[in-house]
Amino acid sequence: MLNETKPPGNRPPLTEEQIRTHTIGALKPLSGRVLFADYDPQWPVLFEREAGRIQAVLGRRALRIEHTGSTSVPGLVARPIIDMLLVVTDSANEEGYARDLEAVGYVLRIREVDWFEHRMFNGPDTEINLHVFSSGCPEIDRILMFRDWLRSNAADCDLYARSKLALGQQEWKYVQNYADAKTLVIEEIIARARIESGKNETNALSPN
Repeated sequence: MLNETKPPGNRPPLTEEQIRTHTIGALKPLSGRVLFADYDPQWPVLFEREAGRIQAVLGRRALRIEHTGSTSVPGLVARPIIDMLLVVTDSANEEGYARDLEAVGYVLRIREVDWFEHRMFNGPDTEINLHVFSSGCPEIDRILMFRDWLRSNAADCDLYARSKLALGQQEWKYVQNYADAKTLVIEEIIARARIESGKNETNALSPN
């Protein structure tokens, strides 16, 4: 079952103690500034390869597999790590999927029982962050709305790129600190996406 003690997306920055609590294995501080790469057309190719690997091992238990994050947006600078979204029936039930993912090389790195039972695995032979959520989790819609809006709105895509690059010039102890610092601009962009989505729904319901 989903544990929704924190609001979707717009959660407070994590403390170091919280980061340590959620991390499985050694917590690795950043060795320097956040590094970015120009968009690489190989990123969606790598996603498709990994999606095939996951689908093959989980079968129908993989309800949905999506390419998310900055590497899923053509033209956007990104940390060269493929973010993926895996939807299962119940992400808290690790026995239902984790062992099979580990059998093909995935490693569980994050377990957040108090935030939608989020799990995150690293990939076997490519820089992959595989995020696992339960079916019906509102964070899924939020993630996909953000991705789709950036794909279709050049102004906000540029705003996000500039914001990331500016934050990347600062010193951060952990990658999570950098990710938390992006929350303000992400929420600003999602707010515009929601407004536009509402307009489209209204127009679709209006008589000709």
